[in-house]
Amino acid sequence: MAASFQARPYPLTTQDGQAAQGLLYARAASRRAVFLMHPREFVSTHYLVPDVLDAGWSCWVQGARSIGNDLRLEHEFALHDVAAGMLQLRALGFETVVLLGNSGGAGLFSYYNQQSLLAPERRIQRTPAGRPTKLESATLPAADGIVLVSPHPGQGVLLMNALDPSVTDESDPFSCDAALDPFRAENGYRAPPDSSRYEAAFVERYRAAQRERVARIDAHARGLVEQRMRARARFKASGDPRDQALASHGAIFNVWRTDADLRCWDLSLDPSDRLVGSLWGSDPAVSNLGSVGFGRIVTPESWLSTWSGLSSQASMAKCAGSIEQPTLLVEYSGDNCVFPADATAIYNAIPAHRKERHTVRGNHHGQALHAGEVSGQVLAGQHLSRWLEETFR
Repeated sequence: MAASFQARPYPLTTQDGQAAQGLLYARAASRRAVFLMHPREFVSTHYLVPDVLDAGWSCWVQGARSIGNDLRLEHEFALHDVAAGMLQLRALGFETVVLLGNSGGAGLFSYYNQQSLLAPERRIQRTPAGRPTKLESATLPAADGIVLVSPHPGQGVLLMNALDPSVTDESDPFSCDAALDPFRAENGYRAPPDSSRYEAAFVERYRAAQRERVARIDAHARGLVEQRMRARARFKASGDPRDQALASHGAIFNVWRTDADLRCWDLSLDPSDRLVGSLWGSDPAVSNLGSVGFGRIVTPESWLSTWSGLSSQASMAKCAGSIEQPTLLVEYSGDNCVFPADATAIYNAIPAHRKERHTVRGNHHGQALHAGEVSGQVLAGQHLSRWLEETFR
């Protein structure tokens, strides 16, 4: 590393009264910082931190209030977490702050950026489940630049694309409509490492059924919210303890079989350098039916805000159009989470006059696709360092 730095933790209190944690890797006399954050993970050892420091910048890495907890994550409240970090950086005297969103961090930062550039009264005032966001009274400092590394379309869209639509009964993880089962040979499935081959008509029916399943889960989630709201109203009117119990109950439900994106198993769909399999591995019997995967345990509120591809506001399709700052997008050519068409749609939706896009070899995490290759993490870091130097001279 070119010069020494200091690492210092900062406890944060958000404007809505919650706790978060930031870690500043500070370069001496640096007034420029890159802000790294993911809505569900504390990425304190992120592979791009050294590249930020070597570029002469400081690096702020932050955890949200919902670290490692998909169960309670509502993106509207995570925006308060981002704001707490931005306010801390401005208070420390950083004049230039660039948001770096990797994977799910891209949707979070794009949503924050959208809301920060709006007049307070125009910001989203309620979550998809109806909770007050308090964003209209919050201070949301704007960023000076945006970096997107392997940015997927948003956690809701990501999940909708991976949701197994052959589920016929949400209470039964083994229920199945054989005509929509992506892992049946008659529908085109082949066991890895061979690539499956799904016909265009099956893909079309499958995608439509995925949206229908999301809509059904949305309706279930909204029904649970409405049930609790009705109980609250009755309790206020009658004081009946039975209504108090219903009003206090926080519902939790499972979403089964969430690792079935056809592009993971059929390499002819939106071709790239990727290998057969998903982020969770190449055996769908484990990843689609097992305990791993996105959004498996949710509340109605977290489902609607984060995991619903129809109701969540934290999507690149809804927020990328607000990115007017200088922007860098780096994608990995062997990514089995972000596919070429996804990255193209995101990049084309960004209206910034100064933007650039680069593709480097690597998987979703930037790891080399084959032994002996230069890591995609290294190549992404080179693009980041150069872009920071050239864009903010």
